[in-house]
Amino acid sequence: MNTQTDGLLIVGEDLCEQLVGRQQAFEAVQSVFGAMASGGARNFPVVREALGYADALYGFKSGFDQHGQVLGVKSGGYWPGNAEQGLTNHQSTVFLFDPDTGRLSALVGGNYLTAVRTAASSAVSIAHLARKDAKVLGMVGAGHQSTFQLRAAAEQRDFEKVVAWNPHPDMLPRLAAVAEELGLSFESVSQQELGAQADVVITITSAFEPLLMAGWIKPGTHLACMGTDTKGKMEVDPALLARATVFTDEVAQSVSIGEAQHAISSGAITEDAITPIGSVINGNHPGRSSADEITLFDGTGVGLQDLAVASVAAKLADEAGLATRATL
Repeated sequence: MNTQTDGLLIVGEDLCEQLVGRQQAFEAVQSVFGAMASGGARNFPVVREALGYADALYGFKSGFDQHGQVLGVKSGGYWPGNAEQGLTNHQSTVFLFDPDTGRLSALVGGNYLTAVRTAASSAVSIAHLARKDAKVLGMVGAGHQSTFQLRAAAEQRDFEKVVAWNPHPDMLPRLAAVAEELGLSFESVSQQELGAQADVVITITSAFEPLLMAGWIKPGTHLACMGTDTKGKMEVDPALLARATVFTDEVAQSVSIGEAQHAISSGAITEDAITPIGSVINGNHPGRSSADEITLFDGTGVGLQDLAVASVAAKLADEAGLATRATL
């Protein structure tokens, strides 16, 4: 996309939601994971800090995909009080730059895209790592992003049932409604029962303590742990990573701010036990090796995911003539 003579593209949240669907997000994320593993794309160090105000976390994720010619930065964070004001807790904006000149080329709303790319990331992991005969999907978490996760996961396997747990049970009806819409049965269960039933588990919370223990997960399960993206956060028992074959979006983030940080610090696993999922996508790693193997995807959320889907949104908006244009 070249906007050097056309000015800055501005693509709002409504256009992102209109133009970027689950399949487009899946393809963009899968492609960038493959590019990362082959050395054709890299993320830059993440800046993520507690503001000490409004209980908010704020930061920057950036990178360059030379293969896809996408350069940019996502700025934003998490404001836990937003839900009470009718706003999304996650707030972000993506800035895209022309790799040839460094000029700002597009300003893209990041809230919807963050949710759809996070769901695409777990969906990519399910596509490549979950058992083909998986029938029961377990959902841990029922916040804003959970419905995106459920819809994306449901497209990857022939699920028949959803079992779910959330620390605030009154939020579970939103997942039940989506399950019903998708023609799946739904059951609210305890964490232990979720582990006993689920063939695939998605965790999407902001927890700082383990919500699932290692002994609760049955052989053959695939887990996509999507909530831990900051130092100190934790969704599952670190011992579970020692039981599992661990994959991630980016190893450097996995060991420092992802779910693996606790297993690494305790010595339960070592860094070389973690495989970039791009290696599976590229055919350089076999992925799941047996029906009884537990696989775990540590989805830390890399900047290149955001840039990939934002680039798709900008390209489609530009081609359709729907984006606003401005000059700085």
